[in-house]
Amino acid sequence: MSDLNSLHDDIGDATPGPTTLAAFDLDGTLISGYSASVIYRDRLRRFDISVAELLRTTGAAMETRFRGADVGNLMRIGVGSLAGRMEDEMQEWGQRLFRQEIARMIFSDVRGLLAAHRHAGHRVVMATSATPYQAMSVAADLDIDADDVLCTRPEVVDGMLTGQLASPPLWGPAKAEALRDYAAEHGANLDESFAYSNGAEDVPMLTSVGHPVALNPDRKLAATAQENRWPAVNLRSPEGGADPLSIARTTTAIGALMGAAAFGASAGVLTQNRQTAANLVGSFGPDLALAICGINLRMKGKENAWSARPAVFMFNHQSSLDMLIIGSVIRRDVTGVAKKEAARDPRFIPVGALLDVAYVDRANSTQARTALQPAVEKLHSGISIAIAPEGTRSPTPRLGKFKKGGFHLAMQAGVPIVPIVIHNAGERMWRNSLVAHPGTVDVDVLEPVPTEGWNVADLDSHVEKVRSLFDNCLHAGHR
Repeated sequence: MSDLNSLHDDIGDATPGPTTLAAFDLDGTLISGYSASVIYRDRLRRFDISVAELLRTTGAAMETRFRGADVGNLMRIGVGSLAGRMEDEMQEWGQRLFRQEIARMIFSDVRGLLAAHRHAGHRVVMATSATPYQAMSVAADLDIDADDVLCTRPEVVDGMLTGQLASPPLWGPAKAEALRDYAAEHGANLDESFAYSNGAEDVPMLTSVGHPVALNPDRKLAATAQENRWPAVNLRSPEGGADPLSIARTTTAIGALMGAAAFGASAGVLTQNRQTAANLVGSFGPDLALAICGINLRMKGKENAWSARPAVFMFNHQSSLDMLIIGSVIRRDVTGVAKKEAARDPRFIPVGALLDVAYVDRANSTQARTALQPAVEKLHSGISIAIAPEGTRSPTPRLGKFKKGGFHLAMQAGVPIVPIVIHNAGERMWRNSLVAHPGTVDVDVLEPVPTEGWNVADLDSHVEKVRSLFDNCLHAGHR
């Protein structure tokens, strides 16, 4: 069994440039588990599978699993059941399932592998037996161009699926042949190329390249890899298990944070100063909670968190840990922005009261300047604002679209924007998880971005420039 660092070294030693391919299988290789299972579970929940189809699918799956049959019959049954569906409907379905389930199945370490290949100038390809509706959202999230996705394509006529396949399923030898055709079309050298798969059915593809890699291999492929002295690497599980120690640590951390909040509130009552209470909690509460969870912050640019205050601190948002991370970075004289309705939410009232949150009327889009006035007043009083420009947690580390509210706020108040780039919080506590796992989170605090001279007419370009700072930093942070 090889290690990930050795694999990175192999990539670095390989022939640079686009004539070297890096072809990745999807199921079990880029993601933990199988996208087809996600699709069938969703269809079962929606009672979208007839008894007859279910029996045929079960029989074909058993043939594949126990008798080594290819997935051709299974694919034909699945695609046949979609006859009459509109392709745009299928694309929306695939995107929904990606956001809800498949996104969290992506192995975190594959992003580093892809980044290493791209750094070497290699052309990254996805080669899978899955349909576009399973593969394309994953490819987009991993920055793999749609033209570089080799997959099993249903026949589409006038925007509607016919229930037939446009070509044989890309399974076994057919996938290897598709990769050879792709290499010939793009002038690539397979002898210098890489191929990654977890399953023995992809031995034809793996033997067609000079650098085969058994990634998360099943038992048969692991034996083949050992026999042929191929690198074999097992990646970390995307989410990690909710082990008893992590559960206990997370529970204790929540209790400690609540205790810190109670202590801060008491101090606020004694001093009759709500900001003193918030600063007390911010100074030690997040650090304490992170330490109990076993999470270490590795921060670059710490001085940038203090060089220009008050400021609008912007951060990319993927995990529930982000609030603790941001608290640990900014520490004092900071609050957040919440929609006006949250002021009446009993779950949010204690937090809003302690942090003196600025409530804005987001429904008042025709009078946006007036709606932001409470937050502008906070900034004018010397209190910074922390805000996630994506608006909500993203399903993967890939950066989402930035909303303009925080940019309007900084421009109106005449304060700088300080980007805080969080690299891997999702690996420590996944988007919808309630349990944190020990480890290191990397944080980059970038230089403040001045907003003097900004106006509404050119705000879009400023938003894109700030977003590009995040994007470039996130990509540079891999490996």
